Amino acid sequence: MKVPEKYYDEIFEFKGAWDVPSKCGLKIIDKGERKVVIVTELYQDNPGTSVTRAGRSLAEQACAAKGVDLASALYLECNPDTRSKLSFYDEEYFEVTFGGGTPSYRLLSPGEVKELLS
Repeated sequence: MKVPEKYYDEIFEFKGAWDVPSKCGLKIIDKGERKVVIVTELYQDNPGTSVTRAGRSLAEQACAAKGVDLASALYLECNPDTRSKLSFYDEEYFEVTFGGGTPSYRLLSPGEVKELLS
């Protein structure tokens, strides 16, 4: 199951759990005063930790590598549409906030996604 390249601008290599080499799709959109950082799961093309499992560590690694302030960025996780018959492979975008300890996820509506990606 190959993830279409429309979901990301580059493949980003990061240290996953236990420093296991991992990969995700990465897209950064400049919305003026705020950057939107989108990490996309690559499924079989990722040899290591999933974007959700990597959590804050991935967010910090991606933002540090690209010179983005995580505190002021909008950080999203994307589950791309892979044209699978299984519903958990449908396209979804989640806004992730890193509060005290446990991250918080909010599913974005199609309208919100369209506005952010335009």
